[in-house]
Amino acid sequence: MSCVGALVRRRRAVPNKQKLTSLTVTKLRPTAKPYLVWDSYQRGLALQIQPSGCRSFKLIYRFHNRPRWYHLGAADAIALADARKLAAELMLEVIRGKDPAAERRAERGAGTFAEMASRYVEEYARKRNKSWQQADHLVRRHLSPAWGALRADTITRADVRSVMSKINGPILANQVLASASAIFTWATKQELLANNPCRGVERNATVSRERVLSDTEVPLFWQAFSEAGVSGMALQVLLLTGQRPGEVTHMRHDQITDGWWTLPGAPDAEHKWPGTKNGAYHCVWLPQPVRDIIAGLNYGEDSGFVFGQPMALDATMRTICKRLAVPRATPHDLR
Repeated sequence: MSCVGALVRRRRAVPNKQKLTSLTVTKLRPTAKPYLVWDSYQRGLALQIQPSGCRSFKLIYRFHNRPRWYHLGAADAIALADARKLAAELMLEVIRGKDPAAERRAERGAGTFAEMASRYVEEYARKRNKSWQQADHLVRRHLSPAWGALRADTITRADVRSVMSKINGPILANQVLASASAIFTWATKQELLANNPCRGVERNATVSRERVLSDTEVPLFWQAFSEAGVSGMALQVLLLTGQRPGEVTHMRHDQITDGWWTLPGAPDAEHKWPGTKNGAYHCVWLPQPVRDIIAGLNYGEDSGFVFGQPMALDATMRTICKRLAVPRATPHDLR
């Protein structure tokens, strides 16, 4: 019985293969499940019969040792001879190292740049990139006006260089290029596009900018912070703790116990905690001036966030630097 069973299983594993004719294409009967009949005349060509009776020609080939399916057309719309001819042409492309199924998906799936950028944010960036909002702002401001209505697969390296050349500031241009490249890289991995046009575009050479407040500036900034409302108080805490701006503005009451601020390493979407940059959990001792600032905020523990809600501090810093007539400094420079 075991030999008979093995023989039956071996027979079932043999593909249903025959030389298709126009008559057999129309006469093959549907079954409870879809099935394939391979053409012994043209390699890779198969006729698929659905339980509904619908019949279609498929080209099935392997690319990088993975099976690919390419829909050639419904059997009542394309003749067997034409299906064989098209299958032969596509198999020749496969031999040349191309992947026709992926190229077709790229042509159909990319859409406009604006559509692709939106998909990138919703399907990837929101879930994986803590600073996705900053990158999305750069895309909307510098790329969408020029590329938004263009089909994503028509954007070339020359288009990328053209947009980059119009951005005032080498660091900003590099940030925009990185944001664009992230979108195109994601699209190629999803097989929406065949290539990333940002590859090969040279980044601007930059010099690391270091800005440290001088001894005479610290009291000036401290006084300015005390006059800048809640965002100013957040900047004071940033200056005293040396933590990252995003961590300070997302500080929560339930993270503070007996003067210690516990920073979870992993992001927490429910509580809008971005996580630490290196993903590591750590604790920070809050000196008395920081605890006094927090106590003076008058936000009860039910509010969740120490500063009421997360906020951006860059605009406050720009305003203060302008008012003090000092060189530009960012919240990150306070660390």
